[in-house]
Amino acid sequence: MKNQRLKYSVYLLVFVLLGSFVMGMKKQETKIVKPIPKVGVLQFVSHPSLDLIYKGFVEELERQGYKDKETINIDFQNGQADQSKLSSMSQQLIGKKPDVLVGIATPAAQALANQTKDIPIILGAISDPKAAGLVESNNKPGGNITGVSDQSPVEAQLKLMTQLMPDIKTVGVIYSSAEDNSLSQVNRFKDIAEKEGIEVKTYAVPSTNEISQMTHVMTGEVDAIYTPTDNTIANGFQTIVSIADEANIPIFPSVDTMVDEGGVATIGINQYDLGVQTAKMVVDNLTGKMTPSDTPIYTFNTGDLVINEEKAQKLGITIPQELKEEAKK
Repeated sequence: MKNQRLKYSVYLLVFVLLGSFVMGMKKQETKIVKPIPKVGVLQFVSHPSLDLIYKGFVEELERQGYKDKETINIDFQNGQADQSKLSSMSQQLIGKKPDVLVGIATPAAQALANQTKDIPIILGAISDPKAAGLVESNNKPGGNITGVSDQSPVEAQLKLMTQLMPDIKTVGVIYSSAEDNSLSQVNRFKDIAEKEGIEVKTYAVPSTNEISQMTHVMTGEVDAIYTPTDNTIANGFQTIVSIADEANIPIFPSVDTMVDEGGVATIGINQYDLGVQTAKMVVDNLTGKMTPSDTPIYTFNTGDLVINEEKAQKLGITIPQELKEEAKK
């Protein structure tokens, strides 16, 4: 009888241990198959400023513990300035049911916004989301979209121009007529410049195909060129630089990376930092710390002074010593 009881006790113990082992294995399996977050990223085109935004975005995600293909899946698509590609790529990204979407540059963000009102969209570098029709208000977006603005410090940029060219009378501004937020920045620049007694002539182009012809016209009519934060212009910036150099006309871009590409100087928002802030907002969304509808568009209050001393020297522009000491380059 005692042996039988002992036998039952042993069986019971084995059963309990086996059950615990099986439950433990199931828990382990659950941890292994738990899905990791998915982020779909659509970039308008490849050029240094947008590429740097994406680099800052990926590296900041990794710093916060979200490494691609390990703790997060990033599906990156680049439309290469082709509107039809942007539309089809948006559909592909949304079809994979991501947890959040990211639009780098206005056309990419608009393409995503046209396809979904449900999946959160974080904007990477959109000058004026409200003017672009992406949100109800930059302070209270009201839908599934929020993000980061790359709105330029126009007042500081104009002041820099007058410091470097005290006798400037006429500035030409070339921009894309297809980008609403570009027109918003152009109007701001024009209002501020005309109050300072500087005439502003605007030159709108529908696409990169017209940049060369328009730049030839512009360089014959102005003392300097100002380029807003505009993806079409950024894509054709080397054409503008080449023609302006022949005419000995300086270019003052809004974006810091364009100074390296042939501009004279600017006070601009660091493109890498734009990507970093975009990543922070994505993480906040993934962790439930914020929802797009009531999260204001993030706008930087300061910018970096960047100077191309070699280009300034070629154009006969003297850089004051105090600006040289302040500048990053």
